[in-house]
Amino acid sequence: MAHIVTLNPPHREDWLTQLADVITDPDELLHILNVAADEELLAGREARRLFALRVPRAFVARMEKGNPNDPLLRQILTAKQEFVAAPGFTTDPLEEQHSVVPGLLHKYRNRALLLVKGGCAVNCRYCFRRHFPYADNQGNKRNWQTALNYISEHPELDEIIFSGGDPLMAKDNELDWLISELEGIPHIKRLRIHSRLPIVIPARITDVLAARIARSSLQVLLVNHINHAQEIGDDFRSAMAKLRQAGVTLLNQSVLLRGVNDSAQTLADLSNALFDAGVMPYYLHVLDRVQGAAHFMVEDEEARAIMRELLTLVSGYMVPKLAREIGGEPSKTPLDLQLRQK
Repeated sequence: MAHIVTLNPPHREDWLTQLADVITDPDELLHILNVAADEELLAGREARRLFALRVPRAFVARMEKGNPNDPLLRQILTAKQEFVAAPGFTTDPLEEQHSVVPGLLHKYRNRALLLVKGGCAVNCRYCFRRHFPYADNQGNKRNWQTALNYISEHPELDEIIFSGGDPLMAKDNELDWLISELEGIPHIKRLRIHSRLPIVIPARITDVLAARIARSSLQVLLVNHINHAQEIGDDFRSAMAKLRQAGVTLLNQSVLLRGVNDSAQTLADLSNALFDAGVMPYYLHVLDRVQGAAHFMVEDEEARAIMRELLTLVSGYMVPKLAREIGGEPSKTPLDLQLRQK
């Protein structure tokens, strides 16, 4: 049986305390997990200079003690491979670093993406925005107002996506203001929130936030970011139940990651755990080719083979869409599962 770390997390409602209780030192993280720092792990410590290590203890508590290959640990631990300059990998794989106004990306015709906050509760090593210039796109009321003015002037927009960083790093009163402003724009019908916070710190789904969403005139969707069933626990299931009662449509997107979830059975376990929590699998993304993350890459043909096997393990409605995002394209690009001719 896996030996999971026993920590003493703060009261489950106190998300700000949990957010502040983070580990930023790879040596401390390995010590807490009783993972021996071999030569390779020691060599990876310096990668925090490329992209800071940040992980709340509430998330560390779900990692298997003594296992250097724990799928949650692999997502957040610095690695020496991050120094490899891999061909075809760039600092801006989705061509996002030219926003229409600070903090607003209008990539697709009917929807725009608002970078509400630049920070995250956890720094995932494969993050496609690990090099993003957040200093030029700060999440503050002045930039939000500029973005709202743009949204008001573009009636082709009917959906706004809260992203980041992580948009739920904003406090409840800030989100209340933003939602109220969007509700006053007649052509905006839907609000989609992309966040990893509900799985990293489920207590982020406060009663205040759920109540505000419940009374919104917008259709609200939450897209979680969960890559492995081990991430899901009772606190997350309770948080999702609270949002379901508030009328939120609950989805999940994952990234296919080498050494984390690159098997059909692992993905089947994830789909089952998501569905049991009331969350529908939505997208499975092949890795965005961001510099520093090439060691997570699963090539397209292997990804297709995994998905074909997944179709035999779970019901069709529990199979996410395999897709990639290509900078400059008008939508995500599905990867069909047909066998390729050699």
